[in-house]
Amino acid sequence: MFKLLNENDLPEGFVYPQPLHKLIELNLTNFEVWYLMDYESAKVRMSGLDKRYPQRVLIPFARRGDCDDIACFEAGQGQSVFVIHDFASEGYEQREIFENIWDWLNFVIMIMIDFEKMEMSD
Repeated sequence: MFKLLNENDLPEGFVYPQPLHKLIELNLTNFEVWYLMDYESAKVRMSGLDKRYPQRVLIPFARRGDCDDIACFEAGQGQSVFVIHDFASEGYEQREIFENIWDWLNFVIMIMIDFEKMEMSD
């Protein structure tokens, strides 16, 4: 069973948006290039994000497999999804911001479709 970070791992007052639970319930966790991170991966990455970007409180939940981009929520920023280019210099990490997980998912699915089209043409 897929496991997210638990209450003890998360910043005080942060609750995962319900749509993330819906994706997991439907077993929508792998989108070819992007995939949801399991408990251990998210815990390790969150610890690293705290060190690399101490001005932000980022909660990672997905990773792009072909680069260092990760999708995160940010404590105090509602349901917005922030795509972070991890390991970039502080202040240059922000790639994209989506209003919610559904907008992020639309972006991810388009990347998956483009990736599959490219694979088919090879």
